[in-house]
Amino acid sequence: MPDGWQWDQTLFRGSAAYYEQGRLPYAPGFADRLAETLGLDGQGRLLDVGCGPGTVILALAGHFASVVGVDPDPDMLAEARRRAWRLGVDNAYWVEARAEDLPAGLGVFQTVLFAQSFHWTDRDRVAATVFDMLVPGGAFVHMSDHKEPPAQPAPLPHPAPPFGRIRALVRDYLGEVRRAGQSVLVNGTPGREDLVVERAGFEGFQRLIVPAGEVVERSADDVVAWVFSRSDSAPHLFGDRRDEFEYDLRGVLSDASSDRLFAEQLPDTEIMFWRKPPVAAR
Repeated sequence: MPDGWQWDQTLFRGSAAYYEQGRLPYAPGFADRLAETLGLDGQGRLLDVGCGPGTVILALAGHFASVVGVDPDPDMLAEARRRAWRLGVDNAYWVEARAEDLPAGLGVFQTVLFAQSFHWTDRDRVAATVFDMLVPGGAFVHMSDHKEPPAQPAPLPHPAPPFGRIRALVRDYLGEVRRAGQSVLVNGTPGREDLVVERAGFEGFQRLIVPAGEVVERSADDVVAWVFSRSDSAPHLFGDRRDEFEYDLRGVLSDASSDRLFAEQLPDTEIMFWRKPPVAAR
């Protein structure tokens, strides 16, 4: 868990409705690249822990016989169900639970995946539980945006969103220390997933970078949705000043771009994975 922080149900309260519009997508083709790398054949089961509104699990659903998404936020799961229906995915199942509630009677899986969610969990405890939920040879997968900028940034047809001014505005409203649910993240979220996962008994670390690089146009509405999709600026944190904050946020965006259009280069997707040994032993 992040130092000094305790999870509570409000971590992403009110954010689910903003995810699809606000969050940049993962690199195109990430699902097929991962399936090829792991040797997926349309059989077996996938567990996505902290699945949110289903972004990753629904992209991978066709590579498994069935997929299970677990998330503690009921609004996220409601969005995931809607997206599954819209996409015609009929082999997905949804469970309202925290990672710490696993195994939750869910059975065994060929792949267990965390897409930018592992850092919110009791990582040693959860990794050990996942080890027991995987078949021998099964994969523990960690996905995130690749943090290194592209070697040759693409020229942008519009200004980039004014992230520095947005962060400053959030601090003006919510304080200098990053908010997360009812608490704060004094030291941010932890890293070094490799140490945690290997401590649980996984081995054979591999790293896959799926390139993106496309430049996408973003409206002011898209950027506002991105802000409200984040745990540190979830709508509920602003209380009765939420509308006031949005008004000021839109003012910042208008100052940064006269036509209120922005552009961003999609980040590459980083996928790290480990295997449970064929004959598992800790």
